[in-house]
Amino acid sequence: MTALIVAFIILMALLGAPVFVFLSAFALLGFTLAEIPTTAIIVEIYSQFANTPLLYTIPLFTFAGYILAESKTSVRIVNFSKAILGWLPGGLAIVSLCACAFFTAFTGASGVTIIALGGLLFPALIKEKYPENFSLGLLTSSGSLGLLFPPSLPVILFGVVSQASINKLFAAGMVPGVLLIVLLSLYSIFSARRAKTARSALSFKEVIRATNQAKWELFIPVLIGVGIYGGFVTLGEIATITIVYALFIEVFIYRDLTLSQIPSIMVKSMVLVGGILIILGSAVGLTNYMIDAEVPMKIFEVIQQFISSKFVFLILLNIFLLIVGCLLDIYSAILVVVPLILPIAVNYGIDPVHLGIIFLTNLEIGYSTPPVGMNLFIGAFRFNRSVVKLFRASIPFLIILLISLMIITYVPELSLGLIERLGIK
Repeated sequence: MTALIVAFIILMALLGAPVFVFLSAFALLGFTLAEIPTTAIIVEIYSQFANTPLLYTIPLFTFAGYILAESKTSVRIVNFSKAILGWLPGGLAIVSLCACAFFTAFTGASGVTIIALGGLLFPALIKEKYPENFSLGLLTSSGSLGLLFPPSLPVILFGVVSQASINKLFAAGMVPGVLLIVLLSLYSIFSARRAKTARSALSFKEVIRATNQAKWELFIPVLIGVGIYGGFVTLGEIATITIVYALFIEVFIYRDLTLSQIPSIMVKSMVLVGGILIILGSAVGLTNYMIDAEVPMKIFEVIQQFISSKFVFLILLNIFLLIVGCLLDIYSAILVVVPLILPIAVNYGIDPVHLGIIFLTNLEIGYSTPPVGMNLFIGAFRFNRSVVKLFRASIPFLIILLISLMIITYVPELSLGLIERLGIK
């Protein structure tokens, strides 16, 4: 009977049942077999939420990101980036990378970046004689590029699930995030020179004009960085300040939005948050069963019989996470997989913060890989091209991201060095 129930749950998952349904089903089955009252699941969920005081920052930062996405922030950020970087070889491609990173950091790699920037940047890249495949691959793979930068929602969620310091995770993601942009920029420069793309002249007048237009939005990352790492405010306080600031500049200074639009924007952002919290509740139940049953330790004991090298374990971990990234969206992957692999990784001497950056970089790549890469499907809708074409166009960029992943994995100082230098607690 148990085997039939397990088979039925797996069949539900294969037929497209929501993630929280089969997570909850496995949790209920596990507790029933262990003869533990199922009310324990509710107790564990309540305990998890009560003991995670920073959980409320998730809806706050998400709302702030959606405010920026619904306004004309994308246009101003692109114009500013173009004025600063457009004169370089491959300037517009580098502008695209930087603009996408900025947006993804605030929208949480939810696909909003491709929607907001795709229609603006794709025609501009084609106009400046960038090859179509290069342009499609660039924008598709860059839709999740800023995932490691604060105040990225997946970083916060990883911190909540792993109990790692979110401030440390934000600091740890800075250098690896810049590394990704630099390596992709170098490839963009090479491709631009080969295609003999157009370049704009550097104009200090245009730089001043674009900076003046975007100055209020450019201040947001400074506000967050100084507020958190200067020790002036907590993460929760800076989340609230960011919302108030974003609302004020977009409604009263730029006037891109009206007060009547705010409720609908709030609804859009909370639909995403609601989905995350439902999955989180289901995952908490399953995670607590696995901990009670000592599943992670049993897996570690089996792995340890065959793998004693930390180097080899990291290779297998990356392969596993790349597969997970191909099959699950990033929020489900964090909630389901992190509790399982975290104890195993710690036993191999891997710092939880470093693991977080490895994990998120893998999932960032997964956004552009089939069969469920969100960027591929959103890009197919936005650019009116097939998913297969977008994947083929993204392959050179994915190779560079994989090289970056290897560097991030085996050079932990990239993730942990800034934390040590700044003395972040």
